[in-house]
Amino acid sequence: MVGVNRKQLRIGMIGYKFMGKAHSHAYRDVSFYFNTNVEPVLQAICGRNEEGVKESAAKMGWLGYETDWRTLIKRDDIDLIDIVTPNNSHAEIAIAAAEAGKHIYCEKPLAMTLEQSKRMLEAVEKNGVIHMINHNYRFAPAVQHAKKLIESGRLGKIFHIRATYLQDWIMDPQFPLVWRLSKDVCGSGAHGDLAAHIVDLARFLVGEFKEVNGIMETFIKERPIVEASSGLSGKATSHKVGRVDVDDASVFIARFENGAIGTFEATRFAGGNRNGNRFEINGEKGSIRWDAENMNNLQLYFHDDEPGLQGFRTINCTEEMHSYADAYWPAAHIIGYEHTFINLMVELLNGVDKGYSPSPNFIDGVRNQAVLEAVEQSSYTKQWISISDLLQKSEQSFRV
Repeated sequence: MVGVNRKQLRIGMIGYKFMGKAHSHAYRDVSFYFNTNVEPVLQAICGRNEEGVKESAAKMGWLGYETDWRTLIKRDDIDLIDIVTPNNSHAEIAIAAAEAGKHIYCEKPLAMTLEQSKRMLEAVEKNGVIHMINHNYRFAPAVQHAKKLIESGRLGKIFHIRATYLQDWIMDPQFPLVWRLSKDVCGSGAHGDLAAHIVDLARFLVGEFKEVNGIMETFIKERPIVEASSGLSGKATSHKVGRVDVDDASVFIARFENGAIGTFEATRFAGGNRNGNRFEINGEKGSIRWDAENMNNLQLYFHDDEPGLQGFRTINCTEEMHSYADAYWPAAHIIGYEHTFINLMVELLNGVDKGYSPSPNFIDGVRNQAVLEAVEQSSYTKQWISISDLLQKSEQSFRV
């Protein structure tokens, strides 16, 4: 359908490494799998290192590049700004893009703080631009199927969710002090990076959080200063060390507005777990389990199964009735991590076409940020923190 009665959406992407690669791939492949009324055009990519951004632009299929994001935002041939930079620049870039009338697709977490996230939401709403945040795991067909089962009442009243996001890539004390371990750049460590995903999945599947109580811990206090980094790797200098001022792990319990309870763990110190994003949800009629390392499968249990045959069954969510699956391959010809971004991209393009901001958008980003910030406060105060109270207090200070 390329070029046949389709509106063009000219993309300007700021940042070009790990997530830049994932987003670029989605822009390039979405029209191969899905028929949409909007065609993404890879107009220009932006990065501070001219040699690196020029090379990436050529490799990933971008028509041009810039070395200053402000220049990119000012361009008349850009319709949407895609933000894949470190967390400390999300707010400034998004607000400037909104004021320039550009639609925005932003990496998670939305901001460094709840106040920043609210300013971003205010900017997009004031300027009437489409906005979306990248929580790609929502768009695995198995997660979408879990959502349908819960919404249809097949699991009955939800009792609890237990969710973990476990990684192990910084367990070596000699692993360098990359930007994800610096509070000035990322805001928080495993909490903002990993817990942000399971918080979003919990809100998507179970409902809004009521209150939380948590702890956060840093196991390795100093690391070698980084010389160069890319993605989740880095090269250290020989002798100098710096202080790690973010968490290596966060653990919290939660109550939901609908009466459900939950346990959540995010860590980069769970040996053997490369990307252990998992949840189990238990209801009065049944339970579901999902694991991102086996993302096509959903495990399902119903209480009313015949005695002797009860237990979790495995559903391979690749048949045509499953969300997005009919755009890909025959049943059981599985899709991968990159396809979650393509599936999200379909929703973004449909939103631009019809004039609405698909979920998860900046409203979700603010709600997620409130939960993350509440856990941090709880870790410091050793008390339960109410999400509604936190949002109300932040609203009062935000409007002052």
